[in-house]
Amino acid sequence: MDTVDLARLQFALTAGAHFLFVALTLGLATLVAAIQTWATFSGNPVHLRMTRFWGQLYIINYAMGIVTGLVMEFQLGLSWSGLTEYAGNVFGSALAIETLVAFFVESTFLGLWIFGWDRLNRWVHLALIWVVTLTAYASAFWIMVANGFLQHPAGHVVDGGVLRLADFGAMVANPAGLSAFGHVMGGAMITGGFFMAGVSAYHLRKRTAEQDFFRKSLRIGIGMAVPALFVTAAFGGLGFDTLQPSKAAAWSGSAAERAAIQAQMEAAHGAGDYLPPVDTVQAAGITMLMLWMVMTVVASLSALLVLFRPAVRGFRLWHWLLTLTIPVPFVTMLAGWVFREVGRQPWAVYGLLKTADAMSPVSAAQMRFSITAFATVFAVLIAINYWLLARHARRGPAAAALGATAATPAPAPALSL
Repeated sequence: MDTVDLARLQFALTAGAHFLFVALTLGLATLVAAIQTWATFSGNPVHLRMTRFWGQLYIINYAMGIVTGLVMEFQLGLSWSGLTEYAGNVFGSALAIETLVAFFVESTFLGLWIFGWDRLNRWVHLALIWVVTLTAYASAFWIMVANGFLQHPAGHVVDGGVLRLADFGAMVANPAGLSAFGHVMGGAMITGGFFMAGVSAYHLRKRTAEQDFFRKSLRIGIGMAVPALFVTAAFGGLGFDTLQPSKAAAWSGSAAERAAIQAQMEAAHGAGDYLPPVDTVQAAGITMLMLWMVMTVVASLSALLVLFRPAVRGFRLWHWLLTLTIPVPFVTMLAGWVFREVGRQPWAVYGLLKTADAMSPVSAAQMRFSITAFATVFAVLIAINYWLLARHARRGPAAAALGATAATPAPAPALSL
């Protein structure tokens, strides 16, 4: 692999790993906010305990996501200084807003929510988790605005050989970013819904004492996953309308169509290979669509089964299926990400800056060392995150430490509604 390929692989590994944390964080934040809203309005102790249990899993995943997200900022300067020098004045504005939202507003209000249990008014405490959730989606929005610019540049002018921001509104309203944000938002809700349903199914299969607790959690998880699947498909369909001609030709076009696109690009930009890897684009797209169909079948079947309490409590084969389905949304989102990003090659900024020209002046040896270090660190972080999530998920709500104090009484058995 040459230096550019090594740099691309490094960014793919680190961005993909970070994306796994982001998807679950967004989904769980939405679920926790919805559950706490019900608990606050109803005063139901079962839903309050659900907020603490699922909130603790959310915090574990959020912390790991922050660590991996910091690396993404450094990588732009480490490996892609050519991109930041050429286009940083444009898409850097969206990244700056995202940083302010994520690392200042979201983190501050999350800290208040974590340490405000039984100290703040319950309505204030509820407002905090909604601020955290909305700022999490705002953070994702600005990331997709920046990515949408790289996919379909808009709102810029060329000034002195670099890009300058000329129309901030045009960059924000870019359809390539808006449709992708809706797609990611739906995918995150699918991920959170299947995670909650799968963990709940694990406890129901194990016949733990918290049967009503996890029966309600399973229903909530499925209840969010089902509509989210169709929302994701709708925004995905809109996203296909913004495909670059070269990506569209690689995905579904004939050999003649690909040759025509190649000829057009050569006429506009000079000699070179302007088609993305066809096999990779098609494999990623097919994987994404097939796994979406699998999740839709499982979620639709589950939506029927949750109506029958004996099935929720005792259908162990279904419990096994839901538990095994937990990783499927993650794989689906990674496949979609590969389809989107590999499909725009060989461009870093489509039609304006090639990936090879976006590289920093680093050697292949430096990139090999860097990719080894990053891959090792991220593998360790993913393993730790999985271990912590699995450990706390298995221990159940009785062991949840979020919001607990020395005076907190032992949780009472959950009552069925």
